[in-house]
Amino acid sequence: MTTDKRDTVKKIVFNFVPRAAADVFGAKTAGQEFPLARVTGGKSPTHLIPWGLALTTVLFCLSLLLFFCSPAQAQSQSVDQLAREFQLRDAPDPALNAAAEPQQKTYCTAGGRVVDQTGKGVAGADVTLTGDQDSMIQEGQSDEDGHFSFANVSPGSLQITIAAEGFTAQMISATLRSGEHYVFPQITLTLATQITEIRVSPSMNEIAQDQLKDQEKQRVFGIVPNFYVSYVREFAPLTSKQKFHLALKATTDPVSIASVSIIAGVNQAADRYSGYGQGAQGYAKRYGASYANFASGLFIGGAVLPSLFKQDPRYFYKGTGTKRSRLLYALSRAVICKGDNQKWQPNYSSILGDLAAGGISNLYIPERDRHGAALTFENAGISLATSAAIGVLQEFVLHKVTSHRQ
Repeated sequence: MTTDKRDTVKKIVFNFVPRAAADVFGAKTAGQEFPLARVTGGKSPTHLIPWGLALTTVLFCLSLLLFFCSPAQAQSQSVDQLAREFQLRDAPDPALNAAAEPQQKTYCTAGGRVVDQTGKGVAGADVTLTGDQDSMIQEGQSDEDGHFSFANVSPGSLQITIAAEGFTAQMISATLRSGEHYVFPQITLTLATQITEIRVSPSMNEIAQDQLKDQEKQRVFGIVPNFYVSYVREFAPLTSKQKFHLALKATTDPVSIASVSIIAGVNQAADRYSGYGQGAQGYAKRYGASYANFASGLFIGGAVLPSLFKQDPRYFYKGTGTKRSRLLYALSRAVICKGDNQKWQPNYSSILGDLAAGGISNLYIPERDRHGAALTFENAGISLATSAAIGVLQEFVLHKVTSHRQ
């Protein structure tokens, strides 16, 4: 009950009850004597009815006053207490509200300058900004004066990586606070140390020279020179100088000279080239002719023409495949050879060399034994057949008895 209602009830009770009591008991105003003495003085019982009615009225008013005042006040207090409880119950927890509110981040800015060792700004340097988890946040480049800057950078630990052409890359770490404008200390890049890897590998001429030295050690049974065969698959072509050197080495070898002397002795015993006669003089002539044939054929067919035609005068050992394929290979090497370009081609050097040597032999063979072109082609044919036979021996026999083989 509100205050206005309680005041109204009080006015009714305190105004009505005295008036009613005054009317009943015969007193008009306060302080007058009530007719209670007359009632007790001997009046009839019927006169007591108005008095009882007044008393009842007074009690009723008191009850009404107690009902509207005390209980209403208590009820009002209960209602107010319940309202406060509901308000407290429904009111959100300030701590929860504070936790529920998203934390607002205040972004940072970061910048700096990249210079070289002379203090000049490095333009176009790649600058990468990364976070704690090595994830790239931002990237950019320095301007003409070497300055760089990043905006909207989250606070916390971060690092920047600076890379520029010709300089050693650098990495710098920093920790940014919320709302901070961070300036990195001036970053000085150092010139990258240029590492030049030099692979020292011998030239083809040096490789060929090493292979040639090994070939000059090859001898059949450790005695007879076997210089014109190569057992190396990855061979290097010979230079002209090396071709002439090999021919000179073969013609001046003591075993080669001894072999020529044996051939001259056989020719004298058979009285071949009878125009030379017999005796020491005849033997010397035969020896000179045999050595001239050997040397001219070796130099012309093994050095001069191979240098002109850029061909290799050596026999290259096959050693694989069927016997038939190896036999055909060995026989064909008399007319087929390797070029300096390591491709197979007709063996012009050997064929023309044998013809040239046969033609030159007509100059020192006795006139009675000269047969013109027939002798030339005969000697060339003999040399060609000899080369084919030697090739077969190289492929199937001589490689087994050659010492210091490559």
